[in-house]
Amino acid sequence: MRYDLLEKPDFSMVQVTFDAPGEQMVCESSAMVARDSAVDMKTSMQGGMMAALKRKMSGESIFQNTFTASAPGQRLFFAPSPEGDVEAINMDGYTPIMMQSGAYLGAAPTVQIDSSWGGAKGFFSGMGAVLIKATGTGPLFFASYGGIHAVDVGPAGYICDTGHVVAFTGGLTYNVTRLGGLRGLFASGEGLVCHFSGQGRLWMSTRNSASLVAFLNPFRPVQKSNG
Repeated sequence: MRYDLLEKPDFSMVQVTFDAPGEQMVCESSAMVARDSAVDMKTSMQGGMMAALKRKMSGESIFQNTFTASAPGQRLFFAPSPEGDVEAINMDGYTPIMMQSGAYLGAAPTVQIDSSWGGAKGFFSGMGAVLIKATGTGPLFFASYGGIHAVDVGPAGYICDTGHVVAFTGGLTYNVTRLGGLRGLFASGEGLVCHFSGQGRLWMSTRNSASLVAFLNPFRPVQKSNG
């Protein structure tokens, strides 16, 4: 199986080319853009009912589509719903990847996707109550609104706005705090931040969908009441 990331970084799309019959790719239910007509598609709840409920809580679709090649050279195209970037990671079987709720796009069936509670610090940080954990081997694809920029975090640690965190490796831990206390929270225009520590990689987005909503809200037409 081979893949290419097309139209980066604004309108990214994944092109998968299957090398042999029986090769598979698992994607979010709404991710497919196009495929060769001989590529089979089956929709199912991956991992059963409990796994489906966890996925629902993480903001992911309950159902996933599995695409299976019937001959070499067949292609599959898939992309995220919002405009933005896609990142591809070749999972090595040792290093887990933690993803922001809604970031997961697709993976080889040899990659296991699990929704793990991020705890209260995740819930109050705006990162969502659930983080998605990927383990196993093979290609993994995740997406964001805006471009994706990777940073290698070392002993000095790193700070990232919670709304810009897309994913990070399992070697990192994080602590969510207010930037500069309450005064900084309201006066700086910044909100909550993640202090990352450990050794690993952080992927962050160049845009924040919540900030876009706040920017557009004053321009939203408001219907006047006749009362």
